[in-house]
Amino acid sequence: MIRVIRTGSNLAEIAAAMIGDALRDEADRSGRASFAASGGRTPRAVFDALAGETVPWSQIDVFQVDERVAPPGDEARNGKGLTEALLDRVPARFHPMPVESEDLAGAADRYGNELPRRLDVVHLGLGDDGHTASLVPGDPAVLVDDRDVTVTEFYRGHRRMTLTRPALDRAGLLVWIVSGGGKGEVVERLMAADPGIPAGLVSQQRAVLITDSI
Repeated sequence: MIRVIRTGSNLAEIAAAMIGDALRDEADRSGRASFAASGGRTPRAVFDALAGETVPWSQIDVFQVDERVAPPGDEARNGKGLTEALLDRVPARFHPMPVESEDLAGAADRYGNELPRRLDVVHLGLGDDGHTASLVPGDPAVLVDDRDVTVTEFYRGHRRMTLTRPALDRAGLLVWIVSGGGKGEVVERLMAADPGIPAGLVSQQRAVLITDSI
């Protein structure tokens, strides 16, 4: 069952502190730690706060949960906001998704091979249609269970590369960060592990939801 933290205007700070603590603990324990970051509007403030956390960033590998297939530097790219808010400010090792490849399926497989067997911390968001990562309702990517990274069909103007449910389910810690007054209903469905939405299919065994939406 997912652990729920209801918060207000300090959502970004609470989320950043939790992610920072988990990364620091894992780096202290094993010498390195891995963090996979999602895109979207809400995470920008979280990444900005995370840059100020006391984390041994030189020991941290940062991966992407998902990325839009778009040219380098395009405003649609999740990596752009992640880089500006966090990666330009800390000496972490960044592993961007190779969405510029002409062979997207092959590039997804290579990225999957680059991932650690278990990502230590994964940050997830929640769309108003119940999507998480780029696992969107009706897309075949939701059902992929034989690889860790895949490519979606077009969704809101772009194809995307995304982690699959097996990769998410193995994570040491899933931190869902959900903000916005219009997401109350879909948050309730997530909390109920509703299989009718992609987010409800992701394991909640090691998951925390930080939200101001309920």
